[in-house]
Amino acid sequence: MTDLSDYQQVLTPNYGVPPTIIVKGVGCELFGQDGARYLDLAGGIAVSALGHCHPDVVQALTEQANKVWHLSNVLANEPAIHLAKALVDATFADRVFFCNSGAEANEAAIKAARKAAFDVYGPEKIEIIAFNDAFHGRTIATVTAGGQPKYRTGFGPMPEGFTHLPFNDCKSLEAQVSENTCAVMVEPIQGEGGVRPICPTFFEKIRAACDRVGAALIVDEVQTGMGRTGKLFAYQHSDVSPDILSSAKSLGCGFPIGAMLCKEWISEHLIAGTHGSTYGGNPLGTAVAGKALELINTPELLSNVTERGRQLTQGLNQLNAKHQLFKTVRGQGLLIGAVLKDDYTGRSGELVKLTMQMGLMTLVAGPNVHRFAPPLIIAESEINDALQLLDQAYAAFNKQP
Repeated sequence: MTDLSDYQQVLTPNYGVPPTIIVKGVGCELFGQDGARYLDLAGGIAVSALGHCHPDVVQALTEQANKVWHLSNVLANEPAIHLAKALVDATFADRVFFCNSGAEANEAAIKAARKAAFDVYGPEKIEIIAFNDAFHGRTIATVTAGGQPKYRTGFGPMPEGFTHLPFNDCKSLEAQVSENTCAVMVEPIQGEGGVRPICPTFFEKIRAACDRVGAALIVDEVQTGMGRTGKLFAYQHSDVSPDILSSAKSLGCGFPIGAMLCKEWISEHLIAGTHGSTYGGNPLGTAVAGKALELINTPELLSNVTERGRQLTQGLNQLNAKHQLFKTVRGQGLLIGAVLKDDYTGRSGELVKLTMQMGLMTLVAGPNVHRFAPPLIIAESEINDALQLLDQAYAAFNKQP
């Protein structure tokens, strides 16, 4: 049997040393190699939207695995066409490009926006405006778009043409957008940046600024999409419609798949040979995602997201009244962050360790935010169980020096 010492010997150390080895998952529960049981409020970092080993998703994967796994994009396959049509029908988009991750989806979004601007306006229109504390992936382009220098250090030189502005700052946006701006890239809720929701007015200002200069609005919904906020995609809470949208994480509910959705005025510039992905749109991934979309995009499940999100937020606020750890609890649906008070700056990781010791999987969103992104199917009773465990963990945290 393998153990964590084997992990340290054969895998690169970029993830640190994990606390345990997980061998099984069912619904909202995970089971460790040592027999420990965990209630999952992390969801594989907002991935396991339908929990672990959902029987309908397992069936979709198994059935497709008995037909064909891989073709390459020289040939078409039915699951990819069905999924693309379903995404187009459910969103603003006219066309879909499939890939394998959120970073790849954002890379495609950046390239598509740049190509459309080049073809229509010429080579000077290259600026991508993004925002401080954003996270868009770890490829060279997406880590440059991300507004967190710690992820770029040591990997330079970075690609040119990216500008970072303060998030939710209308004045800086208005001052920066110009005829050379080809796109503005934004998350409806900054996930890794601290679970910070976009201000509705700021979102509207971005759309208006893009329209004014012929720039594309790229909305990164890798973390917020596929029902996480109580709508299929978070932009649908507003009247703002993107030109390009990136999706991954919950799109495959644990199976690797990403997608870049876009309007026709963008897609018409992605002619044959301009972009591609060997595994993108493979039959296995698109079969799984097609079933996931079918199960998630229902009034019943989206209502559960809203109700359980409200329950968890209210419960966290009640715990905070008792333990006095947080400045605020923010987020939407089942993407929630509890922001530590200044006295506890930098200690969110300690909370994650404590909750795990109590049998509860949680997340950080930077050093000062305790983040929750459970499966969207989580039940009322499971939220109650989680709140009891959090009560114990927060009490233990308060006893630490």
